Amino acid sequence: MFLVCRMQDEVIENLIEQFRTLPGVGYKTAQRYAFSIIEGGLERAKRFADAIVEAKEKIRFCKECGNFTDKEVCSICQTRNKKIICVVKDPRDIISMERVKSFDGVYHVLFGTISPLEHRGPDDIKIKELLARISKDNVEEVIMATNPDVEGDATAMYIAKLLKPLGVKVTRLAQGIAMGSELEYADEVTLSKALEARREID
Repeated sequence: MFLVCRMQDEVIENLIEQFRTLPGVGYKTAQRYAFSIIEGGLERAKRFADAIVEAKEKIRFCKECGNFTDKEVCSICQTRNKKIICVVKDPRDIISMERVKSFDGVYHVLFGTISPLEHRGPDDIKIKELLARISKDNVEEVIMATNPDVEGDATAMYIAKLLKPLGVKVTRLAQGIAMGSELEYADEVTLSKALEARREID
């Protein structure tokens, strides 16, 4: 009997530890998630597991913008105005920007920002791909929506200098977003106002 209980404890602890590998999930939250799965019935657990496996098998990066998608080209790139590109650090930022519901352009994911301290330069992020898209689609405006921190600002300024000779308008989200914060955690009202009040980078 003791051995059975011991094995059950180990199984539960393993499930808790798996949830703890998720960002921002501490032990108590992981424990709640684990017991929710255990108490929810086998079919619910199978649906949850299947959804995770399906996402890992099918989700890829859009070949045009770098967004998460289950297609070769994401729905945003297929249906939106390609004359305006909003540049973000990573795909999660697109989800944040989409909450605004007033942006009709497309996106470009850099997959990082320029950071000398982390030995990451312009060639280590998707700047060349951005330049290629601007040329191909006759882009009129590039909105820099990198995080309002040192790396995000440096990246925005670098890209602005590259684009200025091309005659492309380059704007930056207004500073309704607190300095040093991340776009991912900004609410839709703040993002909407920051987008509306964006300013041109000199």
